[in-house]
Amino acid sequence: MQTSIKLKNMRFYANHGVLPQEKITGNNFVVNVTFTADVSRSFETGDVADTVNYAAVYDLVKAEMAVPSELMEHVAGRIFSKIKRSFPVINKLEVRLAKLSPPVSGEMEASEIIITDYE
Repeated sequence: MQTSIKLKNMRFYANHGVLPQEKITGNNFVVNVTFTADVSRSFETGDVADTVNYAAVYDLVKAEMAVPSELMEHVAGRIFSKIKRSFPVINKLEVRLAKLSPPVSGEMEASEIIITDYE
């Protein structure tokens, strides 16, 4: 039995970006993680060891967001890889990383990268 779990709208302030100003002043980012795993054992046991610990996933995302990168693709790729390695029970994963108010010559709510792996 597969269960979908979403960690929605995790907010971070970080120094990711190509432009020098982005590296100095930083920006607001939103991360969404959706995954599918068989955690049905936890339905019976009520034990966090039988599911994917959401706090551990959050901590992993938080740690990767704290490491400055020029490209959002790099940050999202690191988050994706770390989650897959840390939680082998996950068989489908999507990581969305959005930069709010990116520095462009116009008005834009966000730029977003989406990495998916549906085996």
